[in-house]
Amino acid sequence: MKTLIKILFVIFLIWMATGIYLLNIQHEKAQIIMGLGVLYMSFILMPIFIYHRYKDGKYKKYVIQNEKDKE
Repeated sequence: MKTLIKILFVIFLIWMATGIYLLNIQHEKAQIIMGLGVLYMSFILMPIFIYHRYKDGKYKKYVIQNEKDKE
């Protein structure tokens, strides 16, 4: 899973670098490329990262609980 996330992140970086290059040369599809890159990060990369990060319940040590909730 870690390797998949790293590969997807590298793809995202290359995608954004391509978009920035196209913006600099004022290509007509540059805005579309950048927008699709943001969608890729939002709907593919981030959910996979969040799932991987919290799948083992590591977040439970950060949750504040009252004494009433424990009973």
